[in-house]
Amino acid sequence: MQKYFLCRYDELAEGQSKGFSLGDVPEGIDNVFAVMKGGDIYAYKNVCPHQGIGLDWQENQFLDPDGALIQCASHGALFEIETGECIAGPCTGEALTPLPVEYSPEGLYVLMAD
Repeated sequence: MQKYFLCRYDELAEGQSKGFSLGDVPEGIDNVFAVMKGGDIYAYKNVCPHQGIGLDWQENQFLDPDGALIQCASHGALFEIETGECIAGPCTGEALTPLPVEYSPEGLYVLMAD
């Protein structure tokens, strides 16, 4: 597993989402995003399972207007924050690709397969 730094703890607040570019990583997957909910951090690859495109149109905008679900800006699919499962839209039953998050004194890291 490779470890990639995301941000310091104070750069992601409760109920917020934030996108990150990891640069040169295996298989060309270089964009991820993280959401803080209930004090926990959930990270996913920024790829919609429906069309294989990024979920955001605007920087760091991954959540629906209520901040309760992850939303694909292209076609409105809605995903559970805790599981990444699509619960509404053209990819219902599919899921986002989760990434393990590691907490360290410096901040948050994601772990990706070699």
